[in-house]
Amino acid sequence: MRLTKKIRVAALVAMALGLAFAAQAQVKVGVVSSATGPTALVGIPQKNTVPLLPKTVGGLTVEYIALDDASDPTNSVTAVRKLISENNVDAIIGPSGSPNAMGVIQFVADAGVPLLAPVGTAAVVVPMDEKKKWVFKTTQNDDIIADALLEHMSRHGVKTLGFIGTSDPYGENWYKVVSGMTDKLGIKLVANERFQRSDTSVIGQGLKLVGAKPDAILIAVPGGPSVLPQVTLFDQGFKGKVYQTHGAALPEFLKLGGKKVEGTILAASLMLVLPEIADSNPSKKVAADYVAAYEKLHGTKPATFGANVFDAGMLLQQAIPIAAKSGKPGTKEFRAALRDALEQTRELVATQGVYNMTPQDHSGFDKRGRELITVKNGGFVLLK
Repeated sequence: MRLTKKIRVAALVAMALGLAFAAQAQVKVGVVSSATGPTALVGIPQKNTVPLLPKTVGGLTVEYIALDDASDPTNSVTAVRKLISENNVDAIIGPSGSPNAMGVIQFVADAGVPLLAPVGTAAVVVPMDEKKKWVFKTTQNDDIIADALLEHMSRHGVKTLGFIGTSDPYGENWYKVVSGMTDKLGIKLVANERFQRSDTSVIGQGLKLVGAKPDAILIAVPGGPSVLPQVTLFDQGFKGKVYQTHGAALPEFLKLGGKKVEGTILAASLMLVLPEIADSNPSKKVAADYVAAYEKLHGTKPATFGANVFDAGMLLQQAIPIAAKSGKPGTKEFRAALRDALEQTRELVATQGVYNMTPQDHSGFDKRGRELITVKNGGFVLLK
């Protein structure tokens, strides 16, 4: 009897060890954000969203390894290379900045690791090629946002337009997109200016813009720096309409700009105006649940940039079980299958819209991923 009991105990121990080993089957996901530096207003809500990402998916545990690149593209490369070579990650979410993301594409492509980039510029996925096929973008492409802004300009009599953007892929791609649309709408670009994200003054650029006497000015700048040109233009007496991209879609834009950003028009995520969104919109509940969870954890509402990381988690949550049929986490087979599964995403309702990925479109948003919004009485409201 004693021997039988020992055998049973040994069997139970072996079973427990087997289950524990099975539970260790783990997907590793790196997260690179700019929690410090000039892009911190974008990176902080992204870093803060990591604890809200799914911990288990399809019977697999998921470990998130979060690193801060301090808004420096060189640090982004270092972080990505470390995540690939030392941590053996299966996917990476990040970096926060457009130049940072552009700088790591070569490395993720060489390693065969999918990158979910929560950045503004469409240049990370357009034009599609053998390297960019490893990148998936969790924000609206520039052309979807630009289409809404320029259509509004056209309807409201804007004939001349000034442009100011950052001297990086975000600003450059925005100018490329806008300049390709204006002629068709009978709008003439009369000024084109740039500045660095770390600059503390754009007085010279502002004077040139005002001197060109445009009907409106479009500011293509992500995060906190988006406020600087607009405040400068206000102080220089510009009376025309000011448009912003989804890069200005954060509470700090209102706090930093105050009355000087009243009347701004931007196209961005429904999260900015969630109470005004119809309950029939499928993304409303997803966004509301994310906002509530973030607020419970951090005591403040998230900027839409955090939702870009949350959506990356949703994309992975759907793709991981499919990839697991082709290989084990930590293998090149699993990562290749993960890339393929992400590319096959169809009608995934997320916080800011609905994703439909294709081999040609690695952003996947359509017009359901944007709302025309204005600043009124110190807050974001739907433009009606």
